[in-house]
Amino acid sequence: MPESHYTEIRKLDLFAHMDEANFHSLMRAGYVQNFPPQIELITEGEASDFLHIVLNGSVELFSNLNGRETSVATVRPISTFILAATIKDAPYLMSARTLGKSRIVMIPSQDVRGIFEIDHQFARAIVTELARCYRSVVKQTKELKLRTSLERLANYLLRQQIRAGGGSVFELESEKRRLASYLGMTPENLSRAFKSLKPYGVLVDGSTIEIKNQTELVNFAKPSPLIDNKDT
Repeated sequence: MPESHYTEIRKLDLFAHMDEANFHSLMRAGYVQNFPPQIELITEGEASDFLHIVLNGSVELFSNLNGRETSVATVRPISTFILAATIKDAPYLMSARTLGKSRIVMIPSQDVRGIFEIDHQFARAIVTELARCYRSVVKQTKELKLRTSLERLANYLLRQQIRAGGGSVFELESEKRRLASYLGMTPENLSRAFKSLKPYGVLVDGSTIEIKNQTELVNFAKPSPLIDNKDT
């Protein structure tokens, strides 16, 4: 892997405090590859051969069962995905595909596990990252079980508004079909849900969202820090 990528990867919490020699050992074991859109990078059930790092583009994590498919998460730069399978040396529980042209770093899982055994700072960072991922799954489970589909959409829009800078007008990060899957809805139900949020000040024009009455939407959504705050 070109050393030009080392600096940006080193900024990730996962690699920030590990021993310099161990970091370079991991980077030398990895390589960078460019992928076009809609390329399946990993398939659920297969062995976890690599830890992946998204440098550019975006990757969708998804799963299939009995002819049905659901979107689990979208990974954007710069971040890793499916660390748990790498550390546990277990099959992938999700598949992953590129959403757009993407540049991905792939580090052999056996090298990651080898450094995990000898580098205490790296091991601590991995435990912290896995704890963060676990809490994220708990939040997502709570949202699916405790909120109606309309409440899920309202809170998603409020979270997306914050990620977009807090303005009243912003763009959806995901196409509506994928958003519906992520929220546990059909595309038809999502369309109806958007219309149902109009009385709360939500206007939709393609992928552009305008929140004309912030107070009304917040009062309806009732966001919770134990679900919606990514830092909790």
